[in-house]
Amino acid sequence: MKKLYGVTAAMVTPFRKSGEVDYDGLGQLTCMLIDKGVDCLYPCGTTGEMFRLSVEERKKIAETVIQKAMGRVRVFVHCGAMDEKDTIQLLRHAESAGADGAGIVTPAFFGATDREIEEYYVTAARSVGSNFPIYLYNIPQCSGNDITKETAERIINRCENIVGIKYSFADINRTVDYLNLKNGSFSVLHGCDRAFASMLALGCDGTVSGIAGVFPEPFVEVYKAYTEGRLEDARKFQKICVKYCDALKCGSNMSYFKEGLKMRGISGGVMRKPQLDIDEEEMQRLRKELEDISSWAGIKMEAEVRA
Repeated sequence: MKKLYGVTAAMVTPFRKSGEVDYDGLGQLTCMLIDKGVDCLYPCGTTGEMFRLSVEERKKIAETVIQKAMGRVRVFVHCGAMDEKDTIQLLRHAESAGADGAGIVTPAFFGATDREIEEYYVTAARSVGSNFPIYLYNIPQCSGNDITKETAERIINRCENIVGIKYSFADINRTVDYLNLKNGSFSVLHGCDRAFASMLALGCDGTVSGIAGVFPEPFVEVYKAYTEGRLEDARKFQKICVKYCDALKCGSNMSYFKEGLKMRGISGGVMRKPQLDIDEEEMQRLRKELEDISSWAGIKMEAEVRA
């Protein structure tokens, strides 16, 4: 079964000022990320403001990215929702729409026991074909629910199509626990952008990165250098990643991602309320910081896009 690897870009969802999804802008973003060398695309996740989207919007976003990608890179669609029925509906749609796989975040906001988390994932995974790969998605600082090593092990023992986990909390010991599941064959993608090279050294298959959804270039270079054994180069490019992470607030506010894309000539759109865009003063500060980093790193701010 296909798996995520290398640099998986967690994509923003561009909204027009009217509140509608800008599907043309989404297509433009898809092409930019592919042109810049990412390995996989991940729409409708946290970076994509998943819980602010309707089921129908999420379906159309998935279709747009899959169709625009045209098989050039893998597309794993995030399908986790606040309701199990919606999760299953989105999973089945992703499978039928031609996605390479899917991710599912833990139940969110309401506390869930280990047994509830296990049954949720097993039910969801069994709702699609046994050859349709699924990643667990653990971001406990946002969802409020954590996937222990033991729970993950029980889930994957019951579902052959759950092939990995996207882990977005900077706990090295838990990361190592995940890496040792299934005799070391369980795929682990980490979301700690400031430590991408370190996570590769631990044995992770790559990153699912919101920062790479805006400035993919240094992340692509980290992965390339690391896999080619050029560790000094990997460390050099990792320092550039950290600079962009800090400027873009590490994803704590997706408006920074959207403004960063606009500064690159890509349609990032606006935030969906009640979240607001950053103000003009902060935009100017961000522009200067990104321009300074890009000049120092030798990366063009203006991103060229081909259809």
